[in-house]
Amino acid sequence: MSLVGERWALLIVRELSHGVRRFGGIAANTGAPRDILTTRLRKLEATGIVRRELYSAHPPRYEYHLTEAGAELNDVLLTLMAWGDRHLNAEDPPMRFRHACGHRFEAAVVCAHCGGPAREQLHSPSGRGVITEPTG
Repeated sequence: MSLVGERWALLIVRELSHGVRRFGGIAANTGAPRDILTTRLRKLEATGIVRRELYSAHPPRYEYHLTEAGAELNDVLLTLMAWGDRHLNAEDPPMRFRHACGHRFEAAVVCAHCGGPAREQLHSPSGRGVITEPTG
């Protein structure tokens, strides 16, 4: 959350996933102050979410692209958008997508093995991030 839980980081990912690649376009579409945008882009680059590509040598100018890890964050954005559409904008969602199959896209988090909804059927967490209640 320290990386993507910050407002500008997710807006940068959104813009890059929509094909906006240059600093000026990202700044205009997100409304991020230029100094903050510079800092966030550098942080996203350092953590492997964004990569820079030189498109002009004199003066040096860069385009920004999502890495594979960054592209996967678009799934998070689509899920957040679906939540907002259901709970905040049910009557008139501000943006809709059509999937390549021809139908309106609706994000859903499901089990990759059985297709069951994750929200209703998750249990038995394991791993180093699990917090258990103290016994005794």
